[in-house]
Amino acid sequence: MIPRLLLALAAPLLLVGCFLSPGKFTSELELLRDGTFAYRYDGEIHFMGLKQLSQAAAANEAGEEVAFEPLPCRDESDDYAERECSEEELAQQRTNWEAEQERNLNNAEREAAMMKTMFGGLDPADPKAAEELTTRLQRLRGWERVVYKGDGLFDVLFTTHGQLDHDFIFPVMEGMPMGNTFVQAILRKEGVIRIEAPGFAAQDPDSPNSAGMGGLFAAMAMSGSASGSASGPGDSEDSQPPSLPIPDGTFRIVTDGEILANNTDEGPQTSGDRKVLEWVVNPRTRQAPSALIRFVP
Repeated sequence: MIPRLLLALAAPLLLVGCFLSPGKFTSELELLRDGTFAYRYDGEIHFMGLKQLSQAAAANEAGEEVAFEPLPCRDESDDYAERECSEEELAQQRTNWEAEQERNLNNAEREAAMMKTMFGGLDPADPKAAEELTTRLQRLRGWERVVYKGDGLFDVLFTTHGQLDHDFIFPVMEGMPMGNTFVQAILRKEGVIRIEAPGFAAQDPDSPNSAGMGGLFAAMAMSGSASGSASGPGDSEDSQPPSLPIPDGTFRIVTDGEILANNTDEGPQTSGDRKVLEWVVNPRTRQAPSALIRFVP
């Protein structure tokens, strides 16, 4: 029951990309006057609830056998006392039950298809899904290290550099819909660049990721409590409540451009001929890092 509930709650959240979260990490974006940029993310990325969602998808595909059990009939003329159902009433109950089972099956198939779409065609019910996802990321340019640590946790090193003549977004994963963005640099006219890091502030009330991640957290917590959150000597690993990712890291912007605006606590710091903006990211981070930088030709 709970795996199905988890999938039902999580599937629509996955469609809007609320399924990635940073763990322990360092991240740095360098923007220079000559138009070059460099970006680095070194640390953990959580695919939210990958193990639990895999279990939920497997439960749906297994198709739990549910036998029809008639409900008691009541005598409306005698204080709703329970009575024996007529053949017509039993037949109507069975018809209603069969229709509900058909709806449940259709919903399960639709949710399984949603899951596969979110994971780029991978079947999350497949125990090798995480291994295949690792292989896919390792094939992509910039992903220099991708190690699966279990329970939806990946240890990665991503680096890239070049001319910033187009918008930049991290992460982007081949075959997968755009998920919640960790960092983005958006080019404006007149040499202005806006940098935002919505993925580094799950509690930001203005972030589109906040409500979705909160809902998934709630679904995961329900799954853990229902499966036996009080651990004991005989508890299996799968019976333990799922651990929720805790962001813990720093995000820095290094630039020789003019900083027009930023929401750091300390403001820009000087390092040689460059300025440095730094944000500490943790579970208490409520506002997504942002900055506005101008480069005069």
